[in-house]
Amino acid sequence: MLRPKILIADDHPLLLRGLEEFLKENNHVIIGTYSDGLSAYNAIIKEKPDIAILDIEMPNLTGLEIAKKCKRHSVKTKVILITLHREKKFFEQAVSYNIHGYLLKEFALSEIEACLESVSKGHAYFSDKIFKRFTNVVEEDNSIEKLTPSEVKILRRIAEEMTSSEIAEYLSISVRTVEKHRANIIRKLGLEQKPNTLLIWSQKNKLALG
Repeated sequence: MLRPKILIADDHPLLLRGLEEFLKENNHVIIGTYSDGLSAYNAIIKEKPDIAILDIEMPNLTGLEIAKKCKRHSVKTKVILITLHREKKFFEQAVSYNIHGYLLKEFALSEIEACLESVSKGHAYFSDKIFKRFTNVVEEDNSIEKLTPSEVKILRRIAEEMTSSEIAEYLSISVRTVEKHRANIIRKLGLEQKPNTLLIWSQKNKLALG
């Protein structure tokens, strides 16, 4: 299996060099490193890396702004964001831009290998420290067994970022029925009643959804 081509961008030279050296030591293919967001985004468009590991805060363009541009222009590069921020607003904004990974900097080196493996297989990876804190999971992941086949179908579509209206049309059911399913899923999984909760959970657990 071919190793994914990886681009890294961080405006902190020591962190950038440390991450690059760590990944190269583990036989990953690094096609470029950048210290500002605009250079990184231009390189993403030109070089088309499989994965871009981006600091959230950078000059010219932030990691979040790059993720937003990639989503808007349907860029196939999968974005992993690394950050010092623990605020919920940054995480939820990142998820809305369809990022594939979200890591806290202090755990980046210990989690990056698992993150890259997951993202390479098409599954999102969020640091457990962030995921558990912001989704307020009170059940184990095997609580998916409590869901009905219809609810699992709804979750699969949510993981694909489909709206309730799009899901209703896709499954030939009413929007009201979709919303009822969503409420039941949140209750059964023990999640917070928040707008992005199911999107975050479904992306995190794509493999379990089949």
